[in-house]
Amino acid sequence: MSEAPAQRPAFAAGAILALVVVGVVAAAAMAVLSAYAPDLRSGQDGRAHALSKSAVGYAGAPILMRALGAPVVVSRTRPTRPSQSAVVLTPDQGLSADELKAFPKGPLTLIVLPKWWTARDPLRGAFVRKAGVMKDDRAVQALLASYAPQTRLALRKGKSRPSVYGVGGTPLAGFSGRLGEIDTFRTVSGDGWTPLLVDDQGRAVLVRSTKTPSVWVLADADLLNNQGLASLDTARAGAAILQAAAADGRPLLFDVTLNGLERGRGLGRLMLEPPLLAATLIGVAAGLLMGLHALARFGQPRRKGRAFALGARALVDNTAGLVRMARREAEMAPAYADLTRALVARAAGGHAAQEHWLDDLARRRGAASPGELAAEAAQAKTRDELMAVARKLYDWRGEMTRERR
Repeated sequence: MSEAPAQRPAFAAGAILALVVVGVVAAAAMAVLSAYAPDLRSGQDGRAHALSKSAVGYAGAPILMRALGAPVVVSRTRPTRPSQSAVVLTPDQGLSADELKAFPKGPLTLIVLPKWWTARDPLRGAFVRKAGVMKDDRAVQALLASYAPQTRLALRKGKSRPSVYGVGGTPLAGFSGRLGEIDTFRTVSGDGWTPLLVDDQGRAVLVRSTKTPSVWVLADADLLNNQGLASLDTARAGAAILQAAAADGRPLLFDVTLNGLERGRGLGRLMLEPPLLAATLIGVAAGLLMGLHALARFGQPRRKGRAFALGARALVDNTAGLVRMARREAEMAPAYADLTRALVARAAGGHAAQEHWLDDLARRRGAASPGELAAEAAQAKTRDELMAVARKLYDWRGEMTRERR
């Protein structure tokens, strides 16, 4: 008869090891990328912030001011205390007044109000398409309620080339110029605002809070965004506003944390940077060593045995378990004493019934008599007393039969 062919394993050992290694490396890479995800965002999402190169973005403003010699920082770290720089904030539509108020301000803070509704260009991800102008006075009123009791927006329909003038006695006094072509030029007014820059109709384009003079508000974002700076005339006005904000040698800080581009300091990133990086590497190394130890220690899986074992040993184990569950271990002491006496008698060539013979042998060997041990076994009531008697009987058997020599 031919032997049946051995059954081949479902997966090769090499394939299983390769899957494990790939899984571990992929999980580690996912953890690292998740920790550094905010840092990996380029900011080219088409929104209105200082990293965006779309038409409504402000990436051109930092480039322009650096070219003019001003110190400029685009910050992706939320400050924990007031900055020493002139801060430029470009809040998105939907930012709450509490978030804007809680942001640590600088010695001068310029808030550029959002102007355009846009839609992402389906062909070019960093570009946008114009969808309309934001006209909701209530949203602006709620956003700026901490700085003025009333805020109203006014729109000039169509495309125009308005002129703007700096108000006397303000940091922009003496500035005048005609802007490039602007679609739906927007101005701001209301109680609690002091004009800094007005148009040719006397309406304010740039205002300062009467309650908090360090807070400036620019009504029309096209004076600073990329599509506005594409015009040299508009760029002159935008540069004048930023230079006035950065007076006295203050650096300019363009914040993008309010736009959701903050660099995080979560636990994952903390564990991947010094000084905790060493502890992380030690933990990874310990895990790898534990895995290697497990592979070396365990071989083929054990075959599953019977639920109920067969044989004399199983019978003894089951009987012992029943005795233990019934808490009757101490009652086994007399029987164990009789068994020990019979074994000694057989080993010495006598008979267990010849009690006097065992007494004489015990006296000659200097051991206790069988009767004394039997009496002590009969008095055992607890498990500890049973163990003590069993130990004495075992030692007595060794003395009587010289088994330990």
